[in-house]
Amino acid sequence: MALDRTKTALILVDVQKAFLEWEAGGMRRNNPDALANIARLLAAFRREDMAVFHVRHASREAGSALRPEKPGYAPIDDAREIADEPVIVKHVNSSFIGTDLEKQLRARGFSTLAIAGITINHCVETTTRMAGNLGFDARLVSDACYTFDRTGFDGRIESAESIHAMTLSNLNSEFATIETTDSLLAALNVSAAA
Repeated sequence: MALDRTKTALILVDVQKAFLEWEAGGMRRNNPDALANIARLLAAFRREDMAVFHVRHASREAGSALRPEKPGYAPIDDAREIADEPVIVKHVNSSFIGTDLEKQLRARGFSTLAIAGITINHCVETTTRMAGNLGFDARLVSDACYTFDRTGFDGRIESAESIHAMTLSNLNSEFATIETTDSLLAALNVSAAA
């Protein structure tokens, strides 16, 4: 189904260097092409002069790599904002709580949100759920997100792949339409090529 470019915005959630630090520190993640796909989305939206919103997590937790004064707070270089691209700063999982993101989106007439970022099972999922609850046509770009292995409540290790898949299953249809980078760009009739 075709999407209206004038009513679609790209929301990049927490594409920040702290997650590169986690990986460098030995945490295992899934979806090795996620950052390349985020870069493809960003390049396509910019090339077509479509809206991009960057969301940055400013943790208030002591010791968090995402605290504003830490290097991990900075955006990953390939996803750094340019020119007039808004940066929304949040302190909780949802990009809509304690921010003016919804107000900005409504004021500019956006009804479809293409959502990507890190990590899929935390702030990306929470933002996507709330986007759906607020009545936006949420499009979660599955291959432009990733997560990490996690120790479950029962002490078992849950793989990043299974967490990612379960998150997509939880969100599918009820809260969002699950897309890939290619399917989203095709729905917008935008070439992925530079």
